[in-house]
Amino acid sequence: MAAEVNLPFAINTSPDVHDHSKLTSCSTFNSLDDATKKEVEKNPFLLDYFHLIPPDTVEIPKFYPRLDKKLGELKAPNVLYPVGDSVYIHIYPDVNDVRNYYIPVEPSFISDVKKYVPLAEKLLVDLVSKFDPKTPEERRDILKECLRQLCVIGNGKPPEKDANDKAPAGHGAKNGKVSANMLSGLLAIVSGKKENNEKLYLTAGEYQALEYLMLRDKIGMGLLDPVIIDPNIEDITCDGYGPIFLEHKVFKGLKTTIEFNPEDLNKFVLQLSERIGKPITYASPIIDSTLPDGSRINIVYGEDVSKRGSNFTIRKFNAKPLSIQDIIGSNTIDYNMAAYLWIMIQEGMSLFVSGETASGKTTTLNAIMAFISPNAKIVSIEDTAEVQVPHKNWTREITRASNKGENSSDVGMFDLLKAALRQRPNYIIVGEIRGIEGAIAFQAIQTGHPVMSTFHAASVEKLIQRLTGDPINVPKTYVDNLNLVIIQSAVRRPDGRTVRRVMSINEIVGYNPQTKGFNYIEAFSWDPVTDKFEFRANKSSYLLEQKIARKLGIPQNKMHLMYDEIEKRKNILMKLKESGVTDYDEFFQTITKVEKQGMLKLEV
Repeated sequence: MAAEVNLPFAINTSPDVHDHSKLTSCSTFNSLDDATKKEVEKNPFLLDYFHLIPPDTVEIPKFYPRLDKKLGELKAPNVLYPVGDSVYIHIYPDVNDVRNYYIPVEPSFISDVKKYVPLAEKLLVDLVSKFDPKTPEERRDILKECLRQLCVIGNGKPPEKDANDKAPAGHGAKNGKVSANMLSGLLAIVSGKKENNEKLYLTAGEYQALEYLMLRDKIGMGLLDPVIIDPNIEDITCDGYGPIFLEHKVFKGLKTTIEFNPEDLNKFVLQLSERIGKPITYASPIIDSTLPDGSRINIVYGEDVSKRGSNFTIRKFNAKPLSIQDIIGSNTIDYNMAAYLWIMIQEGMSLFVSGETASGKTTTLNAIMAFISPNAKIVSIEDTAEVQVPHKNWTREITRASNKGENSSDVGMFDLLKAALRQRPNYIIVGEIRGIEGAIAFQAIQTGHPVMSTFHAASVEKLIQRLTGDPINVPKTYVDNLNLVIIQSAVRRPDGRTVRRVMSINEIVGYNPQTKGFNYIEAFSWDPVTDKFEFRANKSSYLLEQKIARKLGIPQNKMHLMYDEIEKRKNILMKLKESGVTDYDEFFQTITKVEKQGMLKLEV
């Protein structure tokens, strides 16, 4: 085991004795509400966990099939919710800390099935070696099938032998426990001394726990698997020895009940690096990579560079991005802003989504990319795969970093961006602009390739300072090739909640050589008092009137058509919301139909 799991309450030392096949005879089961009873019937190990909870001091957690954001307002949450088919998460309050507990309740949580793991691993060697899986899915299916062949599910005991049918040497199990003789006999089988027809005799609960453990540790992410598959987790942080900390979408800052000691932490980090295909060493103690689900991971190995022991941080991403409807629903932007961005992006304006770390820049970028014309060719360039593009004609390119001494094989953002210019894209998406690739991005804009990217800067002024300074060094006269800057931030509301808000959408007008300053128009701004947005450039938008209207051939006396178009698209978005169209893919498909039917054409 790579860590210790310490429950934050005193374990009940005299739990009810019960039989999983006769749940109704258990007083704890009978005290549960109907929804929780159904979960226990599906996964009886959950009842084993409830029996550990001391009934006199701690209440059984309230079960929620789905989490509501309002639960985050609970002062002392005692909540249970499902993750996948066979894992539950218990949120338990800590009155002495601002962070509450995050307790993964797994099939193997109570069972002592871990004693079967070494034997199962040895017996599985011959079975799985016959296969050559190409994908993690194939590995999972093969492992499950081999485990089914290896195990006999019943009462956990081997069949009894009569006097004339003696069990062969090495057999024998009492009360479902593997004896030393049986273990040596089975190991002899594995080594080739006997025919490998031995079985493990387990109860249904033991088999479920063993299968879960084997899949979790061999295919999944080990102890981190419940946290990784939990869609409510945004960030996972191990600072070194001690607990793992989490950022939860509903319950915010939490701490897990999993704690590492020094030796096990280093072992776990080494296994983690090998699992993602980038082994870490004392010579190269830092790696940045991407997990199979697209999450970003950073690992620092060893006490010489990290005084509290090895550490790692995982920044999770949704398997499916949030749609613009989700962004509006969380009040990050409003319908007017979404309609405005729809026009800007459809007409090929270049924009940066800028803000501090964890302000939601990539989430917003993913959402607004649905507004790119559906027949567009898109090329995305990233260090780590974060961007999600709904379009079919999408070329996705990722940088490659080689080991020290092999710099000639590096493929950086600069190289990929230069290559993208030869691929004739309608839009270039850069995951994040940080260095010299910024200058190439501006050259791409000048040659007629719209660019969308994220950027680390908290204001338009700071953004321009970074663009025109080292190491990006974009000439000041080039900056007005960038049309829009969206400034986004994570802000704390009066009720203490941290929320994401687009602070402003800004139209870049250009560089004034006389004042040596930049002119820009704040098209939209957020009012922190009312928590609402103001369309400050209504009837005075530089981009709508001087760029897009001219491009579409709209005369000055009919400029109101541009603002009418915002209202029209706002109404379309609102009607889609009323119709329940909020899913990312469904939203993109719907607005594709809207465009195909000619509903977005301007009548001059």
